[in-house]
Amino acid sequence: MDVELRHLKALVAIADEGTVTAAAARLHLTQPALSRTLAQLEQRTGVRLVDRGPTGASRRTALTSAGRTLYDHARAILARVDAALADAAAVSRPLRLGYNCALLGRSTTPLLRSWQREHPHVPLELRRRDESTAGLATGDVDVAVVRADPGDPRLRAEALYREDRFAALPDDHPLAGRREIGLAELAGETLVTWREVSTSGPELWRPEERPASGTEVHDVDEWLNAVAVGGTVGIAAEGTVECRTHPGVRYVRVSDAPAATVYLLRPVHPTHPGTEEFVAAVRTLVSQ
Repeated sequence: MDVELRHLKALVAIADEGTVTAAAARLHLTQPALSRTLAQLEQRTGVRLVDRGPTGASRRTALTSAGRTLYDHARAILARVDAALADAAAVSRPLRLGYNCALLGRSTTPLLRSWQREHPHVPLELRRRDESTAGLATGDVDVAVVRADPGDPRLRAEALYREDRFAALPDDHPLAGRREIGLAELAGETLVTWREVSTSGPELWRPEERPASGTEVHDVDEWLNAVAVGGTVGIAAEGTVECRTHPGVRYVRVSDAPAATVYLLRPVHPTHPGTEEFVAAVRTLVSQ
């Protein structure tokens, strides 16, 4: 039985649209061409699939019992073909890794090197996206590293490890030469804020000790520059400290600040066939 995908698409379109006219428009075909395709399908299956009605193409159509049975199978077949083609296309493109402030700190380079060595045919493409899911919710990336669980039901958030927090201070700040400080020592400061991704806002302090909120920034470069200029301070997780430096900024550990959790995000329905292998590689690295 020589049935092609175009025959199945014709049946599905006619059933979904209800008329040959609308189905032909959906498939960018003429009505006679679509009618011939349907006739071929009925000839090759040996059964009538569609009741066309007495007034021709403009009359609403209805599937016969055999047509309904084939329609269900046709939709499933077409969906599987689309999924297979999408997977094949995904294999040929890089695995897009999103982040918003820092990846995995000092573990970033070992991860990139080991992945390149062990998966040479699946290159990683790093994309910085300055929002809470680092581009995952918008489909810009396939997997992401963030430091706050966005609570998005479309995404799976896996806690990897925890990081200490540091104060980011202008290099001429009185506390810049200290090895560590406490949150209370920053109570009189003005805190630079980055609402889209920050997990280090005024909520870290007790209400009576909270610093004032100052400049609001929208990416890590603006954040660093705001601190370096003076008049404001920031709080960063250790991963940022390890990979985001500035000649005018000094980082000092905050001894009593709660640790930040590093999360690996991926879609509930992965968008790249290499996603789970990458997740496994990250787990292995951070467990060492």
